[in-house]
Amino acid sequence: MRGESGIAFSMPGGDVSGTRQSRPVDLAHLARQTMGDRALEQEVLALFVQQALSVRDKIVDADLKDRLLLAHGLKGSARGVGAFAIADCATEIERRPEDGQTLKRLGKLIDEVRDFIAAINR
Repeated sequence: MRGESGIAFSMPGGDVSGTRQSRPVDLAHLARQTMGDRALEQEVLALFVQQALSVRDKIVDADLKDRLLLAHGLKGSARGVGAFAIADCATEIERRPEDGQTLKRLGKLIDEVRDFIAAINR
C-alpha cells in the first residue's frame, strides 16, 4: 500500500486538506483502487468530476425514476473513487428522493469534491 505518498500528497493543495477522514476523497482508497498508478488516479478523478457535475445539474429537475437512476449511478462511482460522503448522500436520495435538503447537500458535496480535486491537480 502506498499510504499517504500518493498523488494528492505530492501536489500543492493536498497537504493542506486536513486528515484523510476530513477530505472529500479518501486518497488511500483511491490509491488501492488504481494500484498506485498516478495517471490512472487523475483520469478516474476527472471522469468522476464530470459525472458528478452532470448529475448535480440534472438531479433536481429529474422525474422520480431518473432521479433514482442518477443517484444510484453516482453512488457506485463515488464509492469507487473514495468520495464516501457523496455515496452516502446518494443513498439517502435513493431512500427519500423528494427530500430537497438532501438534494441541496449533494450539490454542495459535489462542489467540495470538484474543488478538492482541482487543488490536488495544480
